[in-house]
Amino acid sequence: MSRRPRESVWDYPRPPAVEAVDRHIYAVLAGHVIVDSRCSLRVLETSHPPVYYLPPVDVALEYLEASARTTFCEYKGAAHYYSLVVGRIRHEDAAWYYPEPSRGYKAIAGYIAFYAWAFDEVSVDGEPVTPQPGGFYGGWITSEIEGPFKGEPHTWGW
Repeated sequence: MSRRPRESVWDYPRPPAVEAVDRHIYAVLAGHVIVDSRCSLRVLETSHPPVYYLPPVDVALEYLEASARTTFCEYKGAAHYYSLVVGRIRHEDAAWYYPEPSRGYKAIAGYIAFYAWAFDEVSVDGEPVTPQPGGFYGGWITSEIEGPFKGEPHTWGW
Protein backbone atom coordinates (compact mmCIF):
# COMPACT_ATOMS: atom_id res chain seq x y z
CA MET A 1 0.00 0.00 0.00
CA SER A 2 1.64 3.24 -1.12
CA ARG A 3 1.27 6.39 0.93
CA ARG A 4 -0.94 9.00 -0.72
CA PRO A 5 -0.82 12.73 -0.07
CA ARG A 6 -3.21 13.98 2.60
CA GLU A 7 -6.45 15.58 1.45
CA SER A 8 -8.47 18.04 3.51
CA VAL A 9 -12.21 17.77 2.93
CA TRP A 10 -12.23 21.56 3.27
CA ASP A 11 -10.31 21.78 -0.01
CA TYR A 12 -13.00 19.79 -1.84
CA PRO A 13 -15.34 21.88 -4.02
CA ARG A 14 -18.94 22.92 -3.67
CA PRO A 15 -20.81 22.04 -5.78
CA PRO A 16 -19.27 18.54 -5.63
CA ALA A 17 -16.82 17.23 -8.22
CA VAL A 18 -16.83 13.76 -9.82
CA GLU A 19 -13.46 12.10 -10.34
CA ALA A 20 -12.58 8.78 -12.00
CA VAL A 21 -10.19 6.70 -9.89
CA ASP A 22 -8.47 3.35 -10.35
CA ARG A 23 -8.18 2.55 -6.65
CA HIS A 24 -9.06 -0.97 -5.51
CA ILE A 25 -12.44 -0.88 -3.77
CA TYR A 26 -13.25 -4.11 -1.95
CA ALA A 27 -16.15 -4.98 0.35
CA VAL A 28 -17.26 -8.21 2.04
CA LEU A 29 -20.34 -9.11 4.07
CA ALA A 30 -20.77 -12.51 5.76
CA GLY A 31 -17.96 -14.00 3.69
CA HIS A 32 -19.43 -12.85 0.36
CA VAL A 33 -17.55 -10.39 -1.83
CA ILE A 34 -20.06 -7.65 -2.62
CA VAL A 35 -17.71 -5.16 -4.33
CA ASP A 36 -14.42 -5.71 -6.14
CA SER A 37 -13.59 -2.76 -8.39
CA ARG A 38 -10.64 -0.90 -9.85
CA CYS A 39 -12.60 1.66 -11.86
CA SER A 40 -14.90 3.70 -9.65
CA LEU A 41 -15.94 7.31 -9.49
CA ARG A 42 -15.58 9.34 -6.36
CA VAL A 43 -17.62 12.39 -5.48
CA LEU A 44 -15.77 15.09 -3.57
CA GLU A 45 -17.75 17.72 -1.65
CA THR A 46 -16.67 20.34 0.89
CA SER A 47 -16.71 18.95 4.46
CA HIS A 48 -17.44 15.34 3.35
CA PRO A 49 -15.09 12.37 2.95
CA PRO A 50 -15.20 10.93 -0.59
CA VAL A 51 -18.16 8.83 -1.66
CA TYR A 52 -17.23 6.00 -4.05
CA TYR A 53 -19.68 5.10 -6.83
CA LEU A 54 -19.14 1.63 -8.28
CA PRO A 55 -20.03 0.36 -11.73
CA PRO A 56 -22.78 -2.29 -11.44
CA VAL A 57 -20.56 -4.82 -13.25
CA ASP A 58 -18.23 -4.76 -10.20
CA VAL A 59 -21.02 -5.29 -7.66
CA ALA A 60 -22.61 -8.64 -6.70
CA LEU A 61 -26.10 -7.42 -7.63
CA GLU A 62 -27.77 -10.61 -6.41
CA TYR A 63 -27.34 -9.27 -2.85
CA LEU A 64 -29.17 -6.00 -3.55
CA GLU A 65 -32.90 -5.58 -3.14
CA ALA A 66 -34.71 -2.45 -4.33
CA SER A 67 -35.96 -0.23 -1.52
CA ALA A 68 -38.87 2.20 -1.51
CA ARG A 69 -36.64 4.94 -0.03
CA THR A 70 -35.69 7.97 -2.10
CA THR A 71 -33.89 11.17 -1.15
CA PHE A 72 -33.04 14.34 -3.01
CA CYS A 73 -29.64 15.99 -3.37
CA GLU A 74 -29.65 19.62 -4.48
CA TYR A 75 -26.76 18.82 -6.85
CA LYS A 76 -27.19 15.23 -8.01
CA GLY A 77 -31.00 14.93 -8.00
CA ALA A 78 -33.18 12.01 -6.85
CA ALA A 79 -31.41 9.05 -5.24
CA HIS A 80 -32.93 5.57 -5.05
CA TYR A 81 -31.86 2.96 -2.51
CA TYR A 82 -31.07 -0.73 -2.20
CA SER A 83 -31.06 -2.93 0.87
CA LEU A 84 -28.09 -5.27 1.20
CA VAL A 85 -29.23 -8.84 1.92
CA VAL A 86 -26.88 -11.78 2.54
CA GLY A 87 -28.59 -14.81 4.06
CA ARG A 88 -30.23 -13.69 7.31
CA ILE A 89 -28.32 -10.40 7.34
CA ARG A 90 -30.33 -7.47 6.04
CA HIS A 91 -29.06 -3.89 6.00
CA GLU A 92 -31.91 -1.60 4.99
CA ASP A 93 -31.07 1.22 2.58
CA ALA A 94 -27.34 0.42 2.64
CA ALA A 95 -26.71 1.51 -0.95
CA TRP A 96 -27.97 4.21 -3.28
CA TYR A 97 -27.77 5.28 -6.90
CA TYR A 98 -28.98 8.03 -9.20
CA PRO A 99 -30.88 6.60 -12.20
CA GLU A 100 -31.13 10.05 -13.82
CA PRO A 101 -28.74 12.45 -12.10
CA SER A 102 -28.79 16.18 -12.69
CA ARG A 103 -26.70 17.87 -15.35
CA GLY A 104 -23.06 17.79 -14.35
CA TYR A 105 -23.40 14.40 -12.64
CA LYS A 106 -24.39 12.17 -15.58
CA ALA A 107 -21.19 10.13 -15.09
CA ILE A 108 -22.59 8.53 -11.91
CA ALA A 109 -25.87 7.43 -13.56
CA GLY A 110 -26.58 3.86 -12.45
CA TYR A 111 -23.36 3.59 -10.41
CA ILE A 112 -23.89 2.32 -6.86
CA ALA A 113 -22.60 3.86 -3.63
CA PHE A 114 -22.59 2.05 -0.29
CA TYR A 115 -22.47 3.03 3.34
CA ALA A 116 -19.22 1.61 4.74
CA TRP A 117 -20.99 0.55 7.96
CA ALA A 118 -22.90 -2.12 5.99
CA PHE A 119 -19.87 -4.39 5.55
CA ASP A 120 -17.76 -6.67 7.71
CA GLU A 121 -14.74 -5.63 5.67
CA VAL A 122 -14.42 -2.62 3.36
CA SER A 123 -11.19 -1.16 2.01
CA VAL A 124 -9.64 1.26 -0.45
CA ASP A 125 -6.33 -0.04 -1.84
CA GLY A 126 -6.19 -2.53 1.03
CA GLU A 127 -6.69 0.08 3.75
CA PRO A 128 -9.74 -0.39 5.99
CA VAL A 129 -12.38 2.32 5.68
CA THR A 130 -14.00 4.21 8.54
CA PRO A 131 -17.60 5.30 7.88
CA GLN A 132 -18.40 9.02 7.90
CA PRO A 133 -19.97 9.94 11.27
CA GLY A 134 -23.70 10.49 11.60
CA GLY A 135 -26.30 8.23 10.09
CA PHE A 136 -27.06 10.12 6.90
CA TYR A 137 -23.81 10.77 5.05
CA GLY A 138 -21.97 8.02 3.19
CA GLY A 139 -18.36 9.17 2.95
CA TRP A 140 -15.46 6.78 3.36
CA ILE A 141 -12.57 7.86 5.57
CA THR A 142 -9.04 6.54 4.97
CA SER A 143 -5.73 7.73 6.43
CA GLU A 144 -5.16 10.41 3.80
CA ILE A 145 -8.53 12.11 4.40
CA GLU A 146 -8.50 14.94 6.97
CA GLY A 147 -11.54 16.52 8.66
CA PRO A 148 -13.36 17.63 10.63
CA PHE A 149 -16.21 15.99 8.73
CA LYS A 150 -19.84 16.97 8.43
CA GLY A 151 -21.80 14.50 10.55
CA GLU A 152 -19.48 14.65 13.56
CA PRO A 153 -21.02 15.97 16.80
CA HIS A 154 -21.76 19.69 16.66
CA THR A 155 -21.46 19.91 12.83
CA TRP A 156 -25.11 19.83 11.81
CA GLY A 157 -25.27 23.63 11.64
CA TRP A 158 -22.58 23.96 8.93
